[in-house]
Amino acid sequence: MKNILLVTSSPRGEMSHSTKVATSLAHDLGGDLTVRELWREPIAPIGPDFVHAHFTPEADRSAAQREVLAQSEAAIAQVQAADVVVIAAGMINFGMPAVLKMWIDLITRSGVTFRYGESGPEGLLTGKRLILVLAAGGVYSNGPMAGYDHLESALRAVLGFLGFSDIETVWIEGVAYGEDATERALSQAGARTLELAAR
Repeated sequence: MKNILLVTSSPRGEMSHSTKVATSLAHDLGGDLTVRELWREPIAPIGPDFVHAHFTPEADRSAAQREVLAQSEAAIAQVQAADVVVIAAGMINFGMPAVLKMWIDLITRSGVTFRYGESGPEGLLTGKRLILVLAAGGVYSNGPMAGYDHLESALRAVLGFLGFSDIETVWIEGVAYGEDATERALSQAGARTLELAAR
């Protein structure tokens, strides 16, 4: 049975379209589900203590340094254990929610989730399926506002850098344009999630 990790990040919490659609998709995929609600669980921002602890050889780390890295180690372990990762995010100011960026900072560690070799960087989170469930008030996946999309493009870039190559996206967009537009967006997203769950 496959392991599924669902990461939600919208500050709208359970009212979030991305959270609702991603949660439904994660259940439809089947398997053992782990849920990480970033909007509910505070993440400490990366600071000097974290950086120093990370670059201290593991055998030489103090108890305090291991504690500083504990949240990162736990987040990385969740991703490493997953066969499928589903990330739900609403676009905020054309980019990702701050809590999602902090989570990505937790799991992006040289020598752990990526490394540099003679041929350049190599992602170590390989062999996993990644599904992005993204929501926005406007339309950014195509059309005149596509250049303002720093959500999907950023997620694909950094997670691809970490080794994810099987990446798919579900967009829920145009929800600021009224109830009819929201219903259409949710219907289209629902059809897309059924397609992905059947894969």
